[in-house]
Amino acid sequence: MLNGKKVIVIITGGIAAYKSLELVRKLTQKGVKVTPVMTKAAENFVTPMAVSALAQEKVFNNLFDLTDEAEMGHIELSRSADLIVVAPASADFIAKTATGQANDLASTLILATDTNVLMAPAMNVRMWENAVTQKNIHTLNEIGIKFVGPNEGDMACGEFGYGRMAEVDEILENIELHFGNKKLKGRHFIVTSGPTREPIDPVRFIGNRSSGKQGTAIAEALIQKGAKVTFVSGPVEISPPFGSKVIKVETADQMYKAVHSALPADGAFFTAAVADWKVIKIKNQKLKKQNGMLPTFDLSETEDILASVSKLNKNRPKVVIGFAAETENILINAKSKLKKKGCDFIVANDVSLGTQTMGGDENTAILVSEEISEQLPTMSKRALAETLVEKISQSFEERDA
Repeated sequence: MLNGKKVIVIITGGIAAYKSLELVRKLTQKGVKVTPVMTKAAENFVTPMAVSALAQEKVFNNLFDLTDEAEMGHIELSRSADLIVVAPASADFIAKTATGQANDLASTLILATDTNVLMAPAMNVRMWENAVTQKNIHTLNEIGIKFVGPNEGDMACGEFGYGRMAEVDEILENIELHFGNKKLKGRHFIVTSGPTREPIDPVRFIGNRSSGKQGTAIAEALIQKGAKVTFVSGPVEISPPFGSKVIKVETADQMYKAVHSALPADGAFFTAAVADWKVIKIKNQKLKKQNGMLPTFDLSETEDILASVSKLNKNRPKVVIGFAAETENILINAKSKLKKKGCDFIVANDVSLGTQTMGGDENTAILVSEEISEQLPTMSKRALAETLVEKISQSFEERDA
């Protein structure tokens, strides 16, 4: 998949730069032609000689080096690659990119390129959480730059939280997603993922334990096959899939509007665990205990997103796949939901307390349509995603035949 691809790896300053050596090594082993670029700050953490030895290529690090320019100008260099990976991407480099600065070779390459860019942020947790950094991330997402990580964990500074650079294998997975099989090229899919939260007061909400892992895996599998994906996600802790258009929502109403605004689409996977009810009158102040008196709430049903899309006359996706999280009578309830919602497939799974399906990394599912009821073996959520997407790919091929 990666053999023969050309990837520029930009290494910026930060203790996580040592991980980039492993990234360069593994990319080279997979047959990738790696062109390494280093910022001045990166040289404080790893040496150009070490990077060059692993990449088996010269390191480019000086915008004004006449020798470098004679070999390949920075404009040509920026357009010679199939992908640019920035790992680690420091807070400084992210800020420079977001504001269009180009005062060294690395930042100039990003500004001049017309290829895709993947960044792996790495910084102190306070820097990552800073509103300015988050604004910069949002700006770069808007112009199509994608991110993998950061992850949560212990940091070199002794603090704990989000800011650790994604593991090398995670970055490799995202690179492979970019270059994957393109059976669904030209197709647009909507994927909903994660939970929704229906506010009760400024602190509390009605929610569920959905992690968003299955929806994210499905979006990644679709992208790997070349599909354009609009990813509508409730609040989750995992990173959104690289290469997708991400719309973040909180409530069922927001998800409903986001899905309908993303139409038309060729297909839609409704994996999100959407709340069934919402509070009619949200309290303006935090509720407090009152001498044993229990609070009461008037509830109303939320919009049925799956049914609303399945029953469209205009702009209905060719294939609509719903998910059913059940605790009993799995197959019976799945068939009932299929008929009631009007979708093409239901993927039903058992989310009873002992299964650890919600929040876990494995899933056991039954694929149900009007024609079939197929029990799928227990597998990882990534493997299930690949299985489902392959089946949908085949259905599109049959339609086009």
